[in-house]
Amino acid sequence: TSETMVTYGFIGIGIMGRGMALNLIKKEFKVVVWNRTPEKCEELVKAGATSVSTPGDVIKNADITFACLADPEIALSVAFGPDGVVQAMGAGKSYVDCSTVDEETSIKVGEAVTKAGGRFLEAPVSGSKGPAEQGTLIFLAAGDEALFKEVTPALEAMGKKSVYLGATGGGGGVKIIV
Repeated sequence: TSETMVTYGFIGIGIMGRGMALNLIKKEFKVVVWNRTPEKCEELVKAGATSVSTPGDVIKNADITFACLADPEIALSVAFGPDGVVQAMGAGKSYVDCSTVDEETSIKVGEAVTKAGGRFLEAPVSGSKGPAEQGTLIFLAAGDEALFKEVTPALEAMGKKSVYLGATGGGGGVKIIV
């Protein structure tokens, strides 16, 4: 199928990202991973992922990259740092940010990704380590609606429900309330 030809990137293999990325691999999606602590990628590589050395390399090697980062500071450094997301971003590339960040951070990253020629979707997750491992997370998405539809198979692999909430800033705003 055409779905299996999409290569997904995953940045941030932490408590949430580990389970989410493993669920993509289990569904036989092609997955490229990066984490600040490279050892955290080893288990995923054994499961079938490819590990790369920078966030920019994930973007270059994937069609659609998910990020699940701990806080706004990390999200911004991964996006705007050297060999970061924005530097590698271009036409035909998409960035789906599942990090729990404030609206301002999400809009800043989204605008930079779009300006660089990519597409952006914020999709903060509701759930914890258990649901991340079990693939029962809830995604509150906002941003590029066509991209939301395209990533639905991946969101279904990682979660039990995805809701589209309109323009960028909507998902994070609702998540902070939840």
